[in-house]
Amino acid sequence: MDQDQLKQAVARAAIDHLVPGAVVGVGSGSTVGFFIRELGRVRDRVGGAVSSSEHSSTLLRAQGIPVLSIEQAGPMPVYVDGADEIDAGLRMIKGGGGALTREKIVAAAAERFVCIVDRSKVVPVLGAYPLPVEVIPMAVGLVARWFAAIGGDARPRGGYVTDNGNPILDVHGPSIVDPAGM
Repeated sequence: MDQDQLKQAVARAAIDHLVPGAVVGVGSGSTVGFFIRELGRVRDRVGGAVSSSEHSSTLLRAQGIPVLSIEQAGPMPVYVDGADEIDAGLRMIKGGGGALTREKIVAAAAERFVCIVDRSKVVPVLGAYPLPVEVIPMAVGLVARWFAAIGGDARPRGGYVTDNGNPILDVHGPSIVDPAGM
């Protein structure tokens, strides 16, 4: 199978985790795009979605799925999202697409997180992908210095702001992504 077929397969498998009639939390990214298309096929099985990004909200609405705020949603049994990297210990780097703060908030509002990844995201050691950190604009230099003090190299993602209007620092350095190395 090619990578798109693998993404399609994990997206289809995530449908089995839906709770009939309940609102589902939906992340962002290319694999989640496949999940949203699968969700569109069974849209009558969900009570709507809470989305972590404007892009995912647009895709959900195109599939005829109502997009709700966390306040409107009530209990949310399941949140479905992907990851940029994941290791055998289920540690992962998420948020490379830039919706990381919203993803964490929607995930925290859900009872269960279903992570959908294809085998290309499984790595022996985290760190090939930088650790993304969303910061408020006034704190970019301060946060970058904090990371430098612990061995990280935090670089602003040029020309990019999140849906929240904040910049992202991409942090490089093995001690940053390896909890044992901290």
